[in-house]
Amino acid sequence: MVDDEPAISSLMKVFLERDGHSVQTASNGQEALLLLEQQSFDLVTTDYSMSGMKGDLLAAAIKKRLPKMPVLMISSKGAVAKACGDPLPGVDMVMAKPFNMEDLRKAMAEVLSKVAGRLP
Repeated sequence: MVDDEPAISSLMKVFLERDGHSVQTASNGQEALLLLEQQSFDLVTTDYSMSGMKGDLLAAAIKKRLPKMPVLMISSKGAVAKACGDPLPGVDMVMAKPFNMEDLRKAMAEVLSKVAGRLP
């Protein structure tokens, strides 16, 4: 999970761990890319508006390195960009803020099944 707001990262981490997920957090795109080099993940969630590397650039960098890695963007600004016709390369799905945990569960399941459907 990549978000530059510690309160959001902490809250989402607690909720996801309660659901049985193992969660690593990164506060920016560079930190996330380093984690992806060191560990294996099933899914990356990212915010759009972050200092340094924006979420769309992070998603593109992830797909360049790991083309099959599912990327879920959770962001009000990312949802607006997508609605305005920005393709957000590398982003498999955009979920708007605010959201509840059921929305997050559904989005995660959908993006994981969507990406799994692309596997050879």
